[in-house]
This record gives sequence, structure tokens and C-alpha cells, in this order.
Amino acid sequence: MDGIVTDVAVGVKRGSDELLSSSLYNSPNSSISGMVVTANGNDNKKLRVEDRMDCAPSRVLHIRKLPNEVSETEVIALGLPFGKVTNILMLKGKNQAFLELGSEEAAITMVNYYTAVTPIVRNVPVFIQYSNHKELKTDSALNQRAQAVLQAVTAVQSASTPMSGTAVSECALTPAQSPVLRIIIDNMFYPVTLDVLQQIFTKFGTVLKIITFTKNNQFQALLQFSDPNNAQQAKLALDGQNIYNACCTLRIDFSKLVNLNVKYNNDKSRDYTRPELPAGDGQPAMDPSVTAAFNKDSSLLGTPSGMVSPYSSGGAFSSSLSFGQTGGALSPLSAAAAAAAAAGRVALSGVSHCNSGVLLVSNLNEEMVTPQSLFTLFGVYGDAQRVKILYNKKDSALIQMADGNQAQLAMSHLNGQKMYGKIIRVTLSKHQTVQLPREGLDDQGLTKDFTNSPLHRFKKPGSKNFQNIFPPSATLHLSNIPQTITEEDLKTLFENSGGTVKAFKFFQDHKMALLQMSTVEEAIQALIDLHNYNLGDNHHLRVSFSKSTI
Repeated sequence: MDGIVTDVAVGVKRGSDELLSSSLYNSPNSSISGMVVTANGNDNKKLRVEDRMDCAPSRVLHIRKLPNEVSETEVIALGLPFGKVTNILMLKGKNQAFLELGSEEAAITMVNYYTAVTPIVRNVPVFIQYSNHKELKTDSALNQRAQAVLQAVTAVQSASTPMSGTAVSECALTPAQSPVLRIIIDNMFYPVTLDVLQQIFTKFGTVLKIITFTKNNQFQALLQFSDPNNAQQAKLALDGQNIYNACCTLRIDFSKLVNLNVKYNNDKSRDYTRPELPAGDGQPAMDPSVTAAFNKDSSLLGTPSGMVSPYSSGGAFSSSLSFGQTGGALSPLSAAAAAAAAAGRVALSGVSHCNSGVLLVSNLNEEMVTPQSLFTLFGVYGDAQRVKILYNKKDSALIQMADGNQAQLAMSHLNGQKMYGKIIRVTLSKHQTVQLPREGLDDQGLTKDFTNSPLHRFKKPGSKNFQNIFPPSATLHLSNIPQTITEEDLKTLFENSGGTVKAFKFFQDHKMALLQMSTVEEAIQALIDLHNYNLGDNHHLRVSFSKSTI
């Protein structure tokens, strides 16, 4: 896809020169829709969001500040949720594009939406405003590739197939084969629920049925539209996009199935055409309050008028759930709390009060548990600051995470897991902080302050660790392995932690490996015992849960 844009002509005769000269560079200091452009045409530009609509509405939109490697498909996808895209002009040399929509009403909706939510393409914020032109005049001979992509998308929208003589390299632009999409979520930092998927995909057509499941330690879903062409449009616009910032990446393909058979309506499967279906044995029915919340125009995803943006903050779907934050800042971290609530992990009313980063962990093995072991395990999902095992109830502990979002994440992943042979319970605590013992008071080492620990995984902003958080699994990811350590050395080390190593695989560089224990409980135990283990030569082993299998 990246290579397509290189074939798009920059010097379009009735395109870039004419449009830019007449609508932007016609005075030494012209102001168009809040953009100030100096006479020398450099990038000394200022855009005020509130002035973005000063220009008279037009179905032609001017898109600026696009990244160098952007493709036509990505630009077209900006407009797809709002209506038919009828023309496109790429100005690669100026990092700009013009997009013509089928109606002025669709263009107004698009500009209004992107005034509230800054569109992001490939992690770069772009600016969208009305053009002075009422229609695009493009030379199709010089703008051939962009026109080919547009024709393919138009063919999909009008239920016909792309032109046989058109050379389009996007694999997404093939005739729709099935109304059913297979969806895989990569880098699932936050829980993704059936309702979150419904909110996202319903913008492209009527969603009839959804089935979610876990396969190969990955969250997957089958989603059925009423029309194969809606499935095609959703795949084109959403494949490769992130649901939340820098994580929860959508991988979308057509399923071989043409119809889904849904037996139960619960948090794992849903047939929207048959609301009378039972919830099924052992499966919670959808809480009416949660269902009602998801059906409101302003959804839990927090987007205006129920619209989901394919390019919001960080190339992700934005969430304006504030959870006590100020200034209306978008908070994808908080969306995890909403997702967990929708999955029935916590009551909806409890989510809105999860400003506290303190967790209460109960049913611990009091003979075995230590502050250090809790710090190591909960540190997989956030930076544990303080840990206190309760003096009068040593099977319970308070753990203070860096913030409420990390606490929510740890709770959703660790509640119900086995630690030292006992199934632990993790809930949000009413406490705001974990108090340290008074100076000089001996609490038998039950309280420990880890605030300045060098072992925090998420201290560094933008760390790759944010993208590699997975539920506890039998397969562990090992890193920071010195070249002198062999497969047998590592197998012996992990079997000494009290488990059985079922499989092992080194990565090509020998610095990382996958190791599979026989059970998830054994893997949890091994992670607690061996994360930060000194392998010699100042190499401290890094251990985390993996989504892969060997």
C-alpha cells in the first residue's frame, strides 16, 4: 500500500496548481478556515479549531499535514463513514489532498465531527477544512492510481465489482465474498467486548450477529453484516486500525462462513435479530443498564452523535470517558474500565468511581505470599507502588497501583487466577492510598514501598511494554538472555520453580525465547520466581505472559 502514492502525479494540470493558487496562495497573507499562509508558501501555518468552518460549506474538503507515506485508501477511509466519496486528488509533494464527497450534507457532518475529534493518520494529526471549490476537476490521466482506488471503492459501494482493467494493489479492494468478517485483536492491552465491536462496526451497516471466542490465546470474533458490501467497506476502513491508542489492533478478513448460528444472547455471542434467545447455562445475561448505556446516541466509546472515527487519537478510536479527569482530554486508558464493565467484570456504577488505584486481593495463600511476589505478579499490568498484607487477615492484601486504570487492568486479568494453589479474588478497594507503617513500628515486613523500584515496567512513556500486555497464559515470553545460556539451562531453571516445561523455542537472535509450562498456574509461579533472575554477566531475565503458543 505504501508504494501506491509514489505513482500519483504531483503536477496535476487542473489540480494542484489551479486549486492551490486560487484557494490558498492568492494573497500575501490569506486566511482560509483559520489557516494563515505566508506569501512564500512555507509551513508557517496556524490552525485554530474553532475557525475551521469559517469558509462556506462545500462538498470538497481540503486535508493538510498528511504523512509522507499515506496512501489513497487511507485518505478515502477518512470520508467513508460519512457517505459516498466521489473524487480524490493527492498532492504528495505538499502533503495534502482534496476529497470530494457525494453531498454537501455529508461534508458538513464530516467537518463537524473532525472539529471535535482531531483525525490522526499514521500517528500524525491532520487538518480537514472546507475548500473554496464546489467540485474537483482532476486530470484522470495524471491522477490515474488515485482514481483507480476510488473506482474500486465506488464499485464496492454500488454492489458491483472493480473494473477488470484496473490495477489496484490493495488486497482489500476485491469483491466482497461473505457478509461475515473474522476479526482478530492484536496487542490487546485493554479488554475488548462484543459491545465495543458492535459500536465500531455498526457505522458501516447493519450488524446482525456477533460471536466472540479465544483461540491460540488471542481474542477473536465473527461478525455478520446484513450485506456483504457493508462487510467490504468495514474491512477496507478498519483493517489495521487500533481501537484504543497504540493497542488493540484490528486484523480483519472475510470468513468462509456466510451465516452465523447463534444459540445464546450473552456477553460472548449475540443475535440482534432474535432478542428472545436465552443467556445459556453459566453465562450472564446482559445487564439491562449496560445494554441501555450502549444503545444511547453518545456511546461508552464517547464519540459525538454515535459516530466512531477510524482515525482518532493515535490512529485509534477515541474515548472521551473522563473518570474524573479535567479539560475533556481523551482517555483511552479509561475505556478499559468501560470495556471491563460491559464484560460484566465489574458493576457499571463501580467503574465511574474507580479513581482509586488501590486493589483488595483476598483468598491468598498466607503461608506463601509476600509483598515481593504480589509486586511481581501485579507489576505485569501496571506499576505497583505499595503492597500491604493485612496484619489481622494475612490472606488479604492491599496493592496501590500507579493509577485507577492500571488497577482496573490488573483486576480484569488477575481476578480468578490461581496463585500458590489458591484462586485469588481481586476487587477495587475503598481506600485511596496504602498507608506505610509509622516510623519505628515493626509490621513484620508485611508492608513494602516499591515507589522507587527499578523494576517498574511502565515508567517510561511510550514503552513497548504497553503493547505487550496479555492475560496470564501457559506460554511465557523471555528476554534479555545472554548468549552463553542454552535451552537446557533455561528449561532446568524453570522446572526448578516447580513446574513442567512442555515446549521451548529461541528467537532468531537468541536474546529472546518462548517457554511453555504445563498449566497457567505453573507459568504464574515461574514468572513470580524468575522475573529479574540474574543469569550472569549482569543479564537480568525479563519474563512476561505471551499470546503465542509453541
